[in-house]
Amino acid sequence: MMDEVKIAIIGAGVIGLAIATEMSEKFDNIVVLEKHNTFGQETSSRNSEVVHSGIYYPQGSLKAKLCVEGAERLYEICEKYSIPYKKIGKLIVAICKSEIKTLDDLLEKGKRNNVKELLFWDKNDVKRNEPNVNADAAIYLPNTGIIDSHSLMKHFFTKAEAKGVLFSFNSEVVQLEKRDDWFTVGIRQGNYKFKSKVVINCAGLSSDYIAGLAGIDVSKNGYNIKYCKGSYFSYAKPSPIKMLVYPIPQEELIGLGVHATLDLGNRLRFGPDAEYIETIDYKVDANKKESFYQGASKIISGLDSESFLPEMAGIRPKLQGPGEKARDFVIKEESDKGLPGLINLIGIESPGLTAAPAIARMVSVMVSALMN
Repeated sequence: MMDEVKIAIIGAGVIGLAIATEMSEKFDNIVVLEKHNTFGQETSSRNSEVVHSGIYYPQGSLKAKLCVEGAERLYEICEKYSIPYKKIGKLIVAICKSEIKTLDDLLEKGKRNNVKELLFWDKNDVKRNEPNVNADAAIYLPNTGIIDSHSLMKHFFTKAEAKGVLFSFNSEVVQLEKRDDWFTVGIRQGNYKFKSKVVINCAGLSSDYIAGLAGIDVSKNGYNIKYCKGSYFSYAKPSPIKMLVYPIPQEELIGLGVHATLDLGNRLRFGPDAEYIETIDYKVDANKKESFYQGASKIISGLDSESFLPEMAGIRPKLQGPGEKARDFVIKEESDKGLPGLINLIGIESPGLTAAPAIARMVSVMVSALMN
């Protein structure tokens, strides 16, 4: 006899952890499978740790809706459970007159997306508040903040585990097969197999591979993940800014340009850039220092090029390749593909961290509908 569970969650990044926590309020007999030896080892721990506002994304998209809802819930969770965060605010800057039109469009998009507290600042407003920032105008987002993502993940993990969720680390899924009303899930380690009623695929960089295991044609369905690497450089001197500073975003949101973020210790770093790669590689190319310095100097004056130090890299699981149109999150229950009970989450890149609590709630509603 094979072991049986109600819900198997594949992937213990911030999304898998948030879903496990949300599910544990309603259901028992949940297992989370993670191929690494602990949670949050990939995209979830290699990012800017920014709580985004939702200003960038197309109206009505999952990214816009879940980001706005997620930010609100994230701050509530931080307050309630003493997770370190700071609402330090953010500026999106137009560095020349020709960019002000883009800024106006972004402001309108933010309003349509119900982003809280949006302010348009002219040059004098910027200089008064951030004297070292170069801008002809800016959007000020006071509700944007930074969070200790590890503490957030630890909170989700501890809460879910306390509610009886079983976490199985070093458990790489290599089989996912629908048989009658159950999925057979096979683990590489120990060649172990078990059965689950519902499978939630939050495998991040491997989410297309997991969908493929279930028998989905990932190319035909547009589920192929493209690795988009983002490198960061830290700044060795005290920060000349108090809030986050971003340039106008790149076409099709490939990235948000080399921007300036602060961590909770007030340490300044720049990045991420955007570079499509074929294989996972977290090495930061020290030769990028000059281009990071040049990019950063456009938005902040008086920076010292010698104080730029290679720090870390992360990889975004993007659904669009180079030069392709921006894609939304895929969060889908796959009954129409003959796989009732499989919920795929694919292409969960930025603003995935911010949206995590809202994504968890959305998936919980899907699972409740399946269980009824």
